[in-house]
Amino acid sequence: MRRIMLKSKIHRVTVTETNVDYEGSLTVDSDLLEAADILPYEQIHVWDVTNGQRLITYALPAEAGSGTVCVNGAGAHLIRPGDKIIIATYTEMKSKAARRYQPRIVLVDDHNRLQETEKAGKGKGG
Repeated sequence: MRRIMLKSKIHRVTVTETNVDYEGSLTVDSDLLEAADILPYEQIHVWDVTNGQRLITYALPAEAGSGTVCVNGAGAHLIRPGDKIIIATYTEMKSKAARRYQPRIVLVDDHNRLQETEKAGKGKGG
C-alpha cells in the first residue's frame, strides 16, 4: 500500500504582502524554502491560521533572508498581509517506509527568520 505523507511544513509564517495581479503562486524567502526542502514550482498547501482559508498553489523563491511571504493571484483575495499561515508539502511512499518517516518542520520568528528545523517527534536538527 502507498500512503501520502506530510513531507515538510513551514509553521506559522507571517504573510508580508499580496499581489492579486500576479498569475498565481506563493513567493517565499528562499532560505525558508531550502530549510523545508521545497523546490521552486513545487505544489504547496497553504493554510491560513488567522482566517481558516486553505488553498493549493506552487512555491516561488524570494530573496534569501528577506523574510518575504507574498500571496499572489487569486489567493490574494483570501489571505491578507499579517495573516499567519502554514505552508505544507506532501510525498507518497510505501506503507513500510511511512511508518518510520518523520516530516521536516521549519519554525520561524515573528519576522519570518528561521529559528529551527526539526524532524517531527525527533527534536532539533532534522
